[in-house]
Amino acid sequence: MGGYLNIVFHHEEEVERMEQRLLQHESNNRVLLRGILLDPPEFSHENHGKRFDSLLLSVQRLSGAFDHLPVIAEHELVSGLDPLEGPMVEVTGQIRSYNNRSGQGRRLVISVYAETLHHCGGEPENQVQLTGTICRDPVYRRTPLGREISDVMLAVERKYRRKDYVPCILWGSVARMASECEKGDTLYIQGRLQSRLYTKQTETGAEERTAYELSAITAERLY
Repeated sequence: MGGYLNIVFHHEEEVERMEQRLLQHESNNRVLLRGILLDPPEFSHENHGKRFDSLLLSVQRLSGAFDHLPVIAEHELVSGLDPLEGPMVEVTGQIRSYNNRSGQGRRLVISVYAETLHHCGGEPENQVQLTGTICRDPVYRRTPLGREISDVMLAVERKYRRKDYVPCILWGSVARMASECEKGDTLYIQGRLQSRLYTKQTETGAEERTAYELSAITAERLY
């Protein structure tokens, strides 16, 4: 059964902005970010003879908090940036993920792959549209203050039979609806990519890490 699963979000204005400025690309994975570069770009890796750089983009929420989001871009895109044009940068692209097995166990690494990257003016933006398949049963819970939450892992198809796995968090009534979904159901979600600090207990002690997840504003179960 389809239909939008509306939620009460922290700021109703954010929902209105999303509806007014929907990304104009028909795709199952679209991202639009507008924020401030925190540090100069750094070399990330090479692939098929191409150099890729990493950037950290700080995007302000309507609440005043900031999300610090990792961006990967081809060096040619990054080299076109001129610091004299100002710190505000706009990125369009897709969410990408991979499992980092360099440490103990596996760790899901989330970043934004930039397809366009340029200086800009205007207000901060953080818009994401994903269509994907639920790859494990949603986890429904309540916060200590009684807010309803559902955690969903979405598998988003990519070229060459690859998939990106994106953790999603849904709130309120949409969380209840998502909790009724099953593994294999397809969801369309609009929201923002957010960063969240947490503490991980390891064999060497407590370690502070950053998690990245899609915080849903609206969602639709397609089939």
